[in-house]
Amino acid sequence: MNHKVKELKELQEKIKYHFQDPQILRQAMIHSSYANENHLQKYECNERLEFLGDAVLELVSSEFLFHEDKKMPEGELTKTRASMVCEQALAFCARQIGLGDYLLLGKGEDATGGRKRDSITSDALEALIGAIYMDGGFANAKEFIHRVVLNDLEHKKLFYDSKTILQEIVQANFQDPVEYRLLGEEGPDHDKSFRVMVYIGEQAFGQGKGRAKKAAEQEAAYQTILMLHKKNIK
Repeated sequence: MNHKVKELKELQEKIKYHFQDPQILRQAMIHSSYANENHLQKYECNERLEFLGDAVLELVSSEFLFHEDKKMPEGELTKTRASMVCEQALAFCARQIGLGDYLLLGKGEDATGGRKRDSITSDALEALIGAIYMDGGFANAKEFIHRVVLNDLEHKKLFYDSKTILQEIVQANFQDPVEYRLLGEEGPDHDKSFRVMVYIGEQAFGQGKGRAKKAAEQEAAYQTILMLHKKNIK
């Protein structure tokens, strides 16, 4: 069996949606770097499906928020939606289904860590939403968005806003400020990762790892919040 076909079948099991036309799913996984390298037409990569998926995601998330909090004003709705469907948030959701493993990337993009790059995986998630919409209609796309993007929002919010939330917890409960200390860097320049530890005063708390210092700090802040919650510090 063709390895890529097997992978896409596996992806369909993971997302709990089976395509009537698997070719649409394959297109959703084609990054522009792969299309360029394999001399495909520009329209054969996933960018058109991403454009469509972005619109479907915006509508579904808007409807969700509209019903979730009946008193939230328009400005707050817009701000909340933006944080829920921003690149970082969608990349987080993409990681939960291992979407990067199924992408068709150019050799250069693959070699430089493209499968883990937030900009690529978040775009691919939108393309996947577009593909489900094209293949199975709005109801299936909406169900997928609710299951993968709009689930466990309280927990995700802790992650998305971890540095701000941690700052507020520390100001309310500690005398010392938060400090993010770089523990080390690993890997070659094109595929570097950073390790960061949170300190409150001289006490070490959560540790994080990421492809950028900011991402490592966010993960470290998130781990620290979970540790503090266990001690009933909120």
